[in-house]
Amino acid sequence: MDFTITEEQQLLKKNIGDFARQELAPLVREVDEKEGFSWEIWRKLASIGILGLCGPEKYGGEGVTSLLTQVMVIEELARYDFSSAGNLTSNWALIRRLNEDGNEEHKARYLERLCNGEIVGSFAQTEPDSGSDVASLRTTARLEDGYYIINGDKCFVTQAGEAEFTMVAARTGQEKSKSVISMFLVEKDRPGYILGQKEAKLGFRGSTTRSLAFNDCKVPASNLLGQEGKGLKSALRGLANGRLLTAAQALGQAQAALDASIKYSKERVQFGRPIGNFQLIQGMLADMAIGLESARWLTYYASWLRDNDKPFAIYSSMAKTLATDTAMKAAVDAVQIFGGYGFMRDQPVESIMRNVKITQIYEGTNQIQRLIIARELLGEKKSFRELYGQN
Repeated sequence: MDFTITEEQQLLKKNIGDFARQELAPLVREVDEKEGFSWEIWRKLASIGILGLCGPEKYGGEGVTSLLTQVMVIEELARYDFSSAGNLTSNWALIRRLNEDGNEEHKARYLERLCNGEIVGSFAQTEPDSGSDVASLRTTARLEDGYYIINGDKCFVTQAGEAEFTMVAARTGQEKSKSVISMFLVEKDRPGYILGQKEAKLGFRGSTTRSLAFNDCKVPASNLLGQEGKGLKSALRGLANGRLLTAAQALGQAQAALDASIKYSKERVQFGRPIGNFQLIQGMLADMAIGLESARWLTYYASWLRDNDKPFAIYSSMAKTLATDTAMKAAVDAVQIFGGYGFMRDQPVESIMRNVKITQIYEGTNQIQRLIIARELLGEKKSFRELYGQN
C-alpha cells in the first residue's frame, strides 16, 4: 500500500498551522468569553482561501476533493482554534450539499458567497424529541399552490442568527418513514422563521447555537433541495466524511493537550525537580502520545481509503470513536498534569477539556458508532440503513 503524505499536503498543513498560531490563537480566549461566532476570525479564514477549499472552482472554491487533505487542514486548525475548525467543517458540508443537490439557481445564489466568506449558512435537522432517532422527526412541509408551508421546531442549530439561510429537514409525507423526509433552503427573513435564544454552551463557544421554530413558514417550491422524499438519504451520503472531519477536530485538540502538557511538565518544579522527571507523569505523557498517534493514523487511513474509492464507512466510525475518546482522555489527563492550575480559565487545557466533549456527541454519538461497527462485524447488512434510514 502506497500511503504517503505528499509534499503539497505537508506544506498546506504547515501553512495552516502557522496561520492559526499567529492570527487566530491570540483571539481564541476572547471569543470563548464572548460566546458567539466571530466574523473577524471568519474574514481571516476567508483571506487565505480556506473557506471554499472543497468548493468548485467555478464558484470561487479550490476544488480540493481529497478527504485526507481536508482532514489534515481541520486537524491543524483545531490544534489552535477548535471553534474555527468546527465552523469550517460545517461550511464545507453546506458547500458539498449545495454542489451535489442544488440546482443552478441555488448554486448561483449561495456557493460563491459561502466560498468567499460573505455569508454563513446553517443546517437544521435535530429536534427536541428527535436526535439519533431520525424516524421521529416531526417538522412538516406541505405543498400548497407552488409553496411549501413549514411547521415545526428545531434545536442545536449551529450559526442560527448569523446564517443567511438554513437547510431544513421536514416531513413531506404522512407515513412514519424516513423516506418521506425532504430538505429545504429557508432564508432567514422568511415570515414564520423564528429565532430562539442563544444557547449557553460548555464548549465550542466560538460558534452560535440557537433553536429555531417554523410557524407556517412559506417558501417557494423551488427552494426544495434535491428530490422530494430523498432529503435525508442525500444528507447521509456525507456522514462518513463528516465523522472523519470530526475525528480531525479531536486530533487537533489532543495534540494541543499533549503540547501543553509537555511544556508544563518541563517548567513546573516540585520537590526540587521538573514534574516531567516523575515516572507517573511520564507514563501519562506516553499514553497520550500513543493514543494520539493511533487515532491519527486510523483517521488518515480511513481518509485514504475514501480517496482511493475503497470501502471506508466502518473505518470512519472506528476513527471517529477512537479519536474523540482519545482526545477526551488526553484533555482530562492534561488538566490532571496541570493540577490546580488546570482548573483555571486562564490555562489552555481547561478549554480543551470543555471543547472536545462535543466531538463524542455530534456527527453521531460514539454509542451509535459502536452499534454501527458491531452490527457490521456481525454481518447485519441492513443495520446501517435501519439505523439511519438509507433506502
